[in-house]
Amino acid sequence: MSVTWNLLAALLALVLGIGIGLLLALVYFQRWRARYTDAIRQDAIQRSHAVTVGKVHEQLIPYLPDFHFNPKDARFLGTPVDLVVFDGLDEGQLRRVVFVEVKTGGAGLSVRERQVKDAVQAREVDWIELRVSRAAE
Repeated sequence: MSVTWNLLAALLALVLGIGIGLLLALVYFQRWRARYTDAIRQDAIQRSHAVTVGKVHEQLIPYLPDFHFNPKDARFLGTPVDLVVFDGLDEGQLRRVVFVEVKTGGAGLSVRERQVKDAVQAREVDWIELRVSRAAE
């Protein structure tokens, strides 16, 4: 009979140990998840802030001292390039058309931006005049 009680006590201790271990693991996981969730949220907020600052900067860049063109010649597109500058147009003497991509920090070109850059550098740029007739004519 004492072997049965010893076996029952050992089994009870094992179940109790497993239960305490699972409870501790659950508490540890909950604390880890809370910290991890906060870190993800902070990262998302920082990235969103950086994107917003970048978008504002793209629109204000023609009015900053480092912009080497007349702000009146710049047109904001946003995507796939930020600006198109018609250099000299305001003076009545167009010298060139310049595509401008504004980057802050260590940001690189996206795939689409790189494609536009490659097409411009390969001189794969055309002029098309599209005439639309009016219904009354």
